[in-house]
Amino acid sequence: MKTNDFNYFLPPELIAQQPLPERAQSRLLCMGRQSGCLTDTLFREFIDLVNERDLLVFNDTKVIPARLYGRKASGGKVEMLIERVIDDQHALTHIKASKAPKSGSFIELEQNLSCEVLARQDDLFYVHFHTQQSVYELLNTIGHIPLPPYIQREDTDFDSQRYQTVFAKNLGAVAAPTAGLHFDDKLLNQLEAKGVSKAFVTLHVGSGTFQPVRVTQIAEHRMHKEYYVVSDDTVALVNQTRANGGRVIAIGTTSVRALESASVSGTLQAGMGDTELFITPGYQFKVVDGLLTNFHLPESTLLMLVSAFASFETVKAAYQHAITERYRFFSYGDAMFIS
Repeated sequence: MKTNDFNYFLPPELIAQQPLPERAQSRLLCMGRQSGCLTDTLFREFIDLVNERDLLVFNDTKVIPARLYGRKASGGKVEMLIERVIDDQHALTHIKASKAPKSGSFIELEQNLSCEVLARQDDLFYVHFHTQQSVYELLNTIGHIPLPPYIQREDTDFDSQRYQTVFAKNLGAVAAPTAGLHFDDKLLNQLEAKGVSKAFVTLHVGSGTFQPVRVTQIAEHRMHKEYYVVSDDTVALVNQTRANGGRVIAIGTTSVRALESASVSGTLQAGMGDTELFITPGYQFKVVDGLLTNFHLPESTLLMLVSAFASFETVKAAYQHAITERYRFFSYGDAMFIS
């Protein structure tokens, strides 16, 4: 298939620039995985769409304030986006500047902090932070929430709370697992009271999730790496759900990638590591029966994953319906449930 098969026109005003006042206030488009039947509802009604035999699998990654601003010795402005923390003093980072910094050069950050560029690795720079703080402590001091490029405003204190799931636990993501943003404590408690099971995986979402596919044929695309963890407890819950006749429902495409990456042998196994799994139409899912997801960018790997889970044509029709009905798109937008 070609990359432009996954293109669509989205009116710019449908790109959500702000979160709604309440998490579960968003709209929800329900789609039959086989039938393509569409139903418009509200996210707070999600509880009526699952039952006590089902298992919801959430991604518990936590977004770090990964964006930094600084200046080169020449005075030129620099914007950094931490892609991965290596240890207490080192990280891999994207650097945006008028001219790429050379190895051995320094970048002056806020509050008299600085870092040294040690080496370049493809599109990333390996940097050493000259501080007694750990990288995470430094980011908490001067870092900014890395809002996606299509949100055309500066981050605020409100984003520190809302561009984060209420169950976020493990530091490491530079983008939120956005399907999880719709859940608040009230809804999670209601799901628990109903007897719906939940499990967690960790997949640290990287900035590559926003990178365009730059090849004509999707088979030629090289997927970015993301670190994931699937625990023994989660494997046990998936197996128990299967035995009880319930559905394994992934909350977000990142949960799908973690579960399916841990199933490359044919069966789900606990493990951790980097995944480059690229899910496109024709992929045979081994674990996931249902998917809750936001609406994704045209020609994105996430839209390709969704089009693999349901048929390409039904997803295309669902997106056109969402546009016609004026759903809100992308990270702070509305959701779609495919079952």
